[in-house]
Amino acid sequence: VQLQAFGGGLVQAGGSLRLSCAASGRTFSIYSMGWFRQAPGKEREFVAVISWSDGSTYYADSVKDRFTISRDNAKNTVSLQMNSLTPEDTAVYYCAASPSRSYLRLFRPDYWGQGTLVTVSS
Repeated sequence: VQLQAFGGGLVQAGGSLRLSCAASGRTFSIYSMGWFRQAPGKEREFVAVISWSDGSTYYADSVKDRFTISRDNAKNTVSLQMNSLTPEDTAVYYCAASPSRSYLRLFRPDYWGQGTLVTVSS
């Protein structure tokens, strides 16, 4: 499975940005897809995940009610709509996928895309 992320950029605090990730290859093996992020000097952290089959979602508390993850099965893409962005959301965002049929809160990806940088200015 190959993952290609798009949509990073520079946005002012309070603004919005939409990230997308396209999956290719053995996409039939994907059970869930999601996003992680890594801010400068910090460890990579989970952001959101969505089930490929039923669309159920799970979010980190820090982004709940601000970010929305969605999927387009026909296009093998997952998107992350990010609203009310703050400088604390500045990070490299990574798309990820897993074939494991585990609980979404236990999302442990086997596949990773390249990161896309999101910078939120104050």
